[in-house]
Amino acid sequence: MAGHSKWANIKHRKARQDEKKAKVYTKLIREITIAAKSGGPIPEDNPRLRLALDKANGENMPKDTINRAIQRGAGNDDNANLEEVVYEGYGPSGVAILVETMTDNRNRTVADVRHAFTKHGGNLGTDGSVAYLFEKIGSIQLKTDLQEEELLELVIEAGADDLIYSNSMAEVNCSANLLHEVHDALKKKGLDVEFAQIMMKPTTMIQADQELAEKVLKLLDFLEDIDDVQEVYSNVEFPENFFEE
Repeated sequence: MAGHSKWANIKHRKARQDEKKAKVYTKLIREITIAAKSGGPIPEDNPRLRLALDKANGENMPKDTINRAIQRGAGNDDNANLEEVVYEGYGPSGVAILVETMTDNRNRTVADVRHAFTKHGGNLGTDGSVAYLFEKIGSIQLKTDLQEEELLELVIEAGADDLIYSNSMAEVNCSANLLHEVHDALKKKGLDVEFAQIMMKPTTMIQADQELAEKVLKLLDFLEDIDDVQEVYSNVEFPENFFEE
């Protein structure tokens, strides 16, 4: 159960990037819009929207901004033409990369993504070229003062598969199709859930030395700075202490 330091390593890099970027609201607005578009504007009837709203509230997004995003997705705005597109590619030394986007212009987005790969020693692949190297999981982030053993018992009872625990912060992983159930069960148990989302977890890792790590990081940063990009996943394992100041 507990462990998975390689995945924690990937998530550490992602957390660093999320803190760095000044586009959190934009990403959340897109997620809310797509969630309302696909499942309707009522959170109680739309688990994906409910999770998106949890994340938005966690970032202190203004209610007016949230409501406009919901209305846009529900069809009350003629510009609600966003669609989800996933791109696959290879970074330096064959590192596998998945790029999740939300776009209203596929031609613009694929051009930007292709440019990022080419500029940083990678190449954009075809559909299915690297997707098989990842599995879709549900990931729940929470804060807790519980001991690991006690928390582990709670998350197993809630239906989770895995727990990563460190310094009062925990990541609970579960099957993607059980995310909403596990999320709600943990909240009912009184746990301080920060956010939950569907993620792509690499099934095999490529160990990077310092030089490769720096090259891959530049590519991932460049991809994440593209306006249409929501999430970027890779199967690179960065060297220990790579992100320490």
